Amino acid sequence: MANFDPAGYQPAQNLLEDRVILVTGAGSGLGRAAARSFAARGASVILHGRTLSKLERVYDEIVADQSPEPAIAPLNLLKASAPDYFALRDRIQDDYGRLDGLLHNAGILGTLTPLAQYDVNTWAEVMHVNLTVPFVLTQVLLPLLGNAADASVVFTSSGVGRRGRAYWGAYAVSKFGIEGLSQVLADEAEEAGRLRANAINPGRTRTGMRAAAYPAEDPNSLPAPESLMPTYLYLMGPDSRGVTGETFDCQT
Repeated sequence: MANFDPAGYQPAQNLLEDRVILVTGAGSGLGRAAARSFAARGASVILHGRTLSKLERVYDEIVADQSPEPAIAPLNLLKASAPDYFALRDRIQDDYGRLDGLLHNAGILGTLTPLAQYDVNTWAEVMHVNLTVPFVLTQVLLPLLGNAADASVVFTSSGVGRRGRAYWGAYAVSKFGIEGLSQVLADEAEEAGRLRANAINPGRTRTGMRAAAYPAEDPNSLPAPESLMPTYLYLMGPDSRGVTGETFDCQT
């Protein structure tokens, strides 16, 4: 686990100027906060999500912030097939010619239940969205990431992806896989030196997924997604150049 002090990090206002960054799951929660934060520091953000209306709302917020105009790329990750991924790649190639950053934020919780009772179809869906999709999307976009002088891929992990916890089932296992995927990509890309890959653990945060997992918890007792952005900015910007294969905690 990397040693990084989010409270002491002061990102420059133009940290991400002229960078092109794709954010999956950008319609709400951490994805929305990251997209707005990246755009506020100069990035052209590609907003991915399943629900067009949510993406349009984030689009409007970014424009109202007077940040660079984002792009919208709706895609249902449960139903997407190879042509959908390649169409996204081709669109980014045509519009930008490269990809400087990729934040894998999209994910689903599944159910919290003992393994003995876990529905197999639900297990497959969680593993697909949380682990297979980040692999496939990264693979498809590697040529565009390779066109960038300083590219960063950030995967979203979890505390239950480091130490298994009862009843977290497919979600926990998928996050163990994400930690491994991030490390494998980092090791493979290290020699080239132009692509870094790291994983980020947001921790307890005021999101819809957290509310689904802990319905009795007071959401006001949790940090807002916006408060976690220093770590996201650090990993996506040039200040983390040379840092790869690590896992970061947003909260200590």
